[in-house]
Amino acid sequence: MAKIKVQEADITIVHINNGDYISLTDMANAKESGSRAADIIKNWLRNRYTLEFLGTWEVINNPNFKVVEFDHFKSQAGLPSFVMSVSEWIEKTDAIGIIVQKGKYGGTFAHKDIAFEFGAAISVQFKLYLITEFQRLKEHEQQQLGWSAKRELSKINYHIHTDAVKHNLIPEELTAQQISIVYASEADVLNMALFGITARQWRDTNPDKKGNIRDYATINELICLSNMENINAVLINEQVPQSDRLLKLNQIAIQQMRVLHEVDSRKLLK
Repeated sequence: MAKIKVQEADITIVHINNGDYISLTDMANAKESGSRAADIIKNWLRNRYTLEFLGTWEVINNPNFKVVEFDHFKSQAGLPSFVMSVSEWIEKTDAIGIIVQKGKYGGTFAHKDIAFEFGAAISVQFKLYLITEFQRLKEHEQQQLGWSAKRELSKINYHIHTDAVKHNLIPEELTAQQISIVYASEADVLNMALFGITARQWRDTNPDKKGNIRDYATINELICLSNMENINAVLINEQVPQSDRLLKLNQIAIQQMRVLHEVDSRKLLK
């Protein structure tokens, strides 16, 4: 569940059936008090244009949609006597574009395509702000997804790196404690080459932060770190001394970060 703010109103978004559903209840509350929200949704639903829009969306996206029932509702839409609730629409037509959730965070939710259309019932301005804030949320989620993917890639490469350490730098006679010291030493080769600081130094400087130095790295730093872990594994396999590897990895880090920065700069200029 996520929230966006549209004209000072908090709008809830949930992910259901591989789609984003936006709270119509929250949107209606932005226009009227909570007691009137259901009436706003019901009045919107009885509109002939609304029903045609909902029906067309269902025909495109829902193979189980009951078209015959929909045609019956459409023939009645717009008449003074026609009234229909969201629950009745869902029950009679097997619609999936609008859902009703119970509980503390319940309410009426609609697929984003439908919710954007409902936004016009609030106001044209509200609809445009809703679309803008929703797109901003999706862009932020994509950025976070990209960061997480790079972090996971870094972790995978870390296993490749530690495997090279295990098979080339750690004699079988070493104790578990001695092995952990070697692993930490090799991890700090990468930390020093990229961040200019060891893991211990970072913890001493940031006692209130959770995790480690790599959890606070930028996407570009994680890309560089992932490349360096692979390169260091190759250098270890080639028996290159640690001091020489540190110098080489530092030069690689400088060059790769410069290239990545230039790529970002060109994107900003476009």
